[in-house]
Order: sequence, then structure tokens, then C-alpha cells
Amino acid sequence: MAYVPAPGYQPAYNPVSVRPAGSQGSSTSTQRGEHVAAPDSPRETLKPLPYVTPIAGGLQPGMSVYVQGMVPHHTQRFRVNFACGSQKGADIALHFNPRFESGDKLVLNSFQGSWGREQHTALPFRKGQHFELVFLVTPQGYQVTVNRAPCCDFQHRIPPERVQLVDVDGDLELQSLNVIGGRTMGGGGMYYPDAGMPMMSSPTSYHPQVPYEAKFPGGLTAKMTVVVRGFVPQGAKSFRINFTMGRSKDIALHINPRVNERLVVRNSRLNGQWGSEERELPHNPFQPGQYFDLSIRCGNQRFKVFANGQPLFNYAHRCPSFQQIDTLAIDGDVVLSYVQF
Repeated sequence: MAYVPAPGYQPAYNPVSVRPAGSQGSSTSTQRGEHVAAPDSPRETLKPLPYVTPIAGGLQPGMSVYVQGMVPHHTQRFRVNFACGSQKGADIALHFNPRFESGDKLVLNSFQGSWGREQHTALPFRKGQHFELVFLVTPQGYQVTVNRAPCCDFQHRIPPERVQLVDVDGDLELQSLNVIGGRTMGGGGMYYPDAGMPMMSSPTSYHPQVPYEAKFPGGLTAKMTVVVRGFVPQGAKSFRINFTMGRSKDIALHINPRVNERLVVRNSRLNGQWGSEERELPHNPFQPGQYFDLSIRCGNQRFKVFANGQPLFNYAHRCPSFQQIDTLAIDGDVVLSYVQF
């Protein structure tokens, strides 16, 4: 069961690095890389940064880039570049450059043959701490949030559709990078409407409150994918992800990580009655103090569920018509990073 990202969702997990020819650094930044550590295992020596992911077709308003990682204690600086090409001297639409060694400041800039005017703001990162970094593309510019809080805005100096790749480098442990929206697929390939896979149509909901509830306009459809990224806090006991049906509130798919029991229970409640539980898994991605990325794809016969890009389980439909599923509900001991479908 191979993982194929949903159209409009381009994730990378524990990314290793491929430097494009002539990759730009910072206007004054270090080129020193930091090895990547997997979030659910002891520190490993992998290929050093930089990490590069292509943006097929460029960026458009409404798209976003999500970066999750950790700032090591020895960090001097790192950067995220939205570059217009991989060749040496390519323009950079946004250069996002936290600097710890020169007054703890965040520098933003652009490069068009030469560096433009720097924009400075307070540094929102702390050494030794994990972070979530979101770049939201708007018609006016980039809105940046760090750890759920507004960080800064950067007005477009270069049209975002010229951006061809996101390039991350420096003193950083990069754990995931997701491109959300547009017509990209994993590996940077283009998505075409006649390929038979519907686009992810809802706006990304960043950091929604729990309990969370959202409606599927027109009901769930075949090949539709729901992406849930979240964090399991220390001391968590249990949480639930439910796909429910109409006024009956029957639950077509109940995903119940029981953190304190180290189980992930799946079930359905139809006509007010719970069915038989399914518990077997190849691995358990829901661990205290760790992030997870869950991709739930609806097929004609079953749900196919992946965690962090790896197969987790299949769940055969038990309800007569999955098109009656119209609500996603999440509650319990979980902190949500974003939900997209």
C-alpha cells in the first residue's frame, strides 16, 4: 500500500537533503549544515541540510508552507528561502533568516541580482525548543506565524508564481516540511483535473480548537483525503477522530488512539450500536510529546489510513453508503496543528 499524497498536499517527513546547483545562502548567512534527527527515534546521522522541495507551478494566494523542527542549542542561524530557480544567482522571493549570534533577530529580505532592503523583527525561536512555522501566501505578501502566534508580514517584491522551490539550510533539525494547496503532488509533479483525483477543496484550518468539527459539503466522496496533523501532549490519555453521518450521528469511522494503553482502536457505531473493534497495527504513531501526520483516504470499499507517510491500517466500510458521511469531529487529549480536506 504505497503512500501517494493528496493533490494539493506535498509532505516531506524527516527530510534528507539535496542541494540544487548554486543554492543561495543568506545575505550574510553560514553555509554550515546540521544533521536531521528523527522525531520518534534516537538522534541519527543523516544527510546534512540543505533540504529542497520543488513547487510545481509556483505559489498562489491561499497556498501555505508548514515547517516543523527543533532549534539546537548550538544554533547560530538558519534560513528558509523561497527561490525562483535552482541555478546560481537565482532570485529569492522571500529569505527568512533567524539569527542568534547577532542580537537575536529575525531578518527578512529578497534577492534580485543583489540583496534588497532588510526587514527586521524580534526573534520568535528559542534554542532547544521545537517549533511550528507557517508561511501563508496572500495576494499582498506572506503572513508568517510561529508556534500559533503571528510573527511578521512580508510584502511581495517578486510575484509568488515565480517561486520554484523552498530551500532550508543552517543550524536546524528539520522534521517535516509540507506544501499545502495549489496543484502540487509528492515529488513535485503536476496534478491535472482529468487524473480522477479531486483536489483538496477546503481552506487549511491552522491550530483549530479542540473539540473540532467540520462539515464535508455534499458528503464524503471517493478518493477524498482528510489530513490531520497534531501533537500528543505529555500526560495524554485518549482522543478521538470521528467520521459521522447526518442527523443520526452514527459514526462510520471511529479512530481512537488510547495513549495510556498504547492502542489505536477503530470501530463504527451504527443504529446506536458499536461494532467489533479493530486493534492490530504495524506501528503506533501516537506517542506522548510527538507530532503526527495522519492521511485518511476514502475509497469505494474502504478507508486507507497513513501516518507520517507510512501505511497504518485499512478499514472496510460498514455503513451502506459512505456518501452519507458529512462531518469530521475531533476531541480529547490532542493539540491540532492543522486540518485539511
